[in-house]
Amino acid sequence: MTPSVPQPISRPSLALLGTEPWRAAYEFVQHKITRKATMPPGDGHPVIIFPGLGTDGAAVAPLRDYCETLGYSAMDWGRGFNTGPQGDIDTWLAELADHVSGLLNGHSQRATLIGWSLGGIYARELGKLMAPRLRQVITIGTPFNGTPDLTHAGWLFRLLNGAAPVTDPALSQRLRTPPPLPTTSIYSRSDGVVAWQSCRHDKTGAQVRDVEVKGSHIGMGWNPAVLQVVAERLARPRSAAR
Repeated sequence: MTPSVPQPISRPSLALLGTEPWRAAYEFVQHKITRKATMPPGDGHPVIIFPGLGTDGAAVAPLRDYCETLGYSAMDWGRGFNTGPQGDIDTWLAELADHVSGLLNGHSQRATLIGWSLGGIYARELGKLMAPRLRQVITIGTPFNGTPDLTHAGWLFRLLNGAAPVTDPALSQRLRTPPPLPTTSIYSRSDGVVAWQSCRHDKTGAQVRDVEVKGSHIGMGWNPAVLQVVAERLARPRSAAR
């Protein structure tokens, strides 16, 4: 038998990208009318949510409100619009870690970090810098296992920063490596912005999981299937999650 040849990964088609707003709107309606599954009450641990490129706390408000309704102390990252890392990546991430540490002051429980799209890259890297203060990382439509040309977001990054994103091989390998914490990547094969293959780990295991849902990229923050996965992961006891 002739071995199968891996198919090359490419960014989503323009047709799929073009339907993103309509599919996201449909998912928002679903979110409003779908009866929520009964979940155990949250234990009150802090949840910090990082928005995608070119968005802010308003974009993740449905997800934040959902987490608060479940009984968690949810907040967005509190730094306004996400325009991408500025300057030296390590210095920028260290400053972000200090900022997030400030958000966690007064909370005795370990936090969950949730990141949508580019915000998931931040959540994963902070998971490596702040592991003792965290219980898990959840990413939503985050292309950590690929290159910038596997997304349709490059033009937005250039618009916001005046230059295209640059990722060298060493940084690419670093981004592929999950944090030393329970890590869940939620992705969709019908994502019209990022290649779904770039949202999956090369190897999964007890602490690293990939969960597939059906939906758009733009609507992932309120997609009922995504919210269900988030609720299930948040409800896991810390001992079980670790």
